[in-house]
Amino acid sequence: MHSYLNDDTMTTPADVRATVPVFEDVRYLNTGASGPSPRKVVEAAQRGIEAHEWGAASDPGPYPHAFDLYEDVRAHVADFLGADTEEIALTQSTSDGIARIAGGIDWEPGDAIVRTDLEHPAGVLPWQRLERRGCEVRVVPTTDGRIDREAYRDAVADAKLVCLSALTWNYGTYLPVSELVAEAHDAGAYVLVDAVQIPGQTPLDVTEWGADAVAMASHKWMLGVWGAGFLYVDGDVVGEFEPGGIGYRSVADPEADAYELKPGAARFEVGTTSPAPYAALSASIDLLDDVGLDTIDAHIEDLAERFVDGVPADRLYTPADPESGLVTVRVDDPQSTVDRLREEYGVVVRSLPDPPGAVRASLHVYNTPEDVDRLLAGLRETGW
Repeated sequence: MHSYLNDDTMTTPADVRATVPVFEDVRYLNTGASGPSPRKVVEAAQRGIEAHEWGAASDPGPYPHAFDLYEDVRAHVADFLGADTEEIALTQSTSDGIARIAGGIDWEPGDAIVRTDLEHPAGVLPWQRLERRGCEVRVVPTTDGRIDREAYRDAVADAKLVCLSALTWNYGTYLPVSELVAEAHDAGAYVLVDAVQIPGQTPLDVTEWGADAVAMASHKWMLGVWGAGFLYVDGDVVGEFEPGGIGYRSVADPEADAYELKPGAARFEVGTTSPAPYAALSASIDLLDDVGLDTIDAHIEDLAERFVDGVPADRLYTPADPESGLVTVRVDDPQSTVDRLREEYGVVVRSLPDPPGAVRASLHVYNTPEDVDRLLAGLRETGW
């Protein structure tokens, strides 16, 4: 497999931070929205596009070159997630992956979709659209980032699909995905998991949940660039999905008189996409492997605990024993607080639409204890 990461190996969190130019200007703590890529990952994207546009123009040609790259990256992603190569589709984003699964099911009026009340718009909008076609959407309530298990069991009893986030984007809590999948499967429902907040933070074997499909992307904790999503579809059920969008990358032979969908998850790919984000994705996997996901996970845990320890208990939305690098606190004026933290303290965080008054910090491999201390100082001095 070709590596798009150059030879300078990064092995520590400090190595990664040193190659992210944004930290020359601000203390960036918003990876849960989008993580700034290390210079070497951006350079991998640049080399990928140059190789495609210039190096491959005559030999082997832009299409064979891109197709070979797609297959290399597909195998690289599969290995990173513990999946089979045929179970990975290359998409553009998590939203894109969710939408492709939504479009791959034969929906009928009266079909029920179950989601939680903690879903990102990516896990809300496709089902709103299906409501216009006569489907029913059931929203399972949560409290402080924990799902109501009894309400969930009632909701999935005769549902066709469940869509849920493995790691909640607003509380930073993990849902018991394996248990929820098992209950949904017992009821005969498919399960689609939004897992975008996990890969890059902590090791993930995507097959352990037993989910039918898992949508993810590279531009958050993976440290990749925008435009490279990846979708896992269980090989035992992929043949039951027929994509709503189809193109030459979806089929075994695009010139056949009668098309035949590819047998694996690649049937969800459609047409021409830039190779650059996927070259960057491959490089970001190499980078994460070089530093080590266990090292990254431990670094994030230390930072999250440091932050939580400095937050008054009545201001904390995230559990007092944080479960991830997503830590959410309550302030009196979220947008004003975010603006002041950026302008007066050089700290980048974000406000959330829910829960009320929420400001979220995302703590990743390239953040430091000094970043956390600066954030805490800014929160105290702005009066929360």
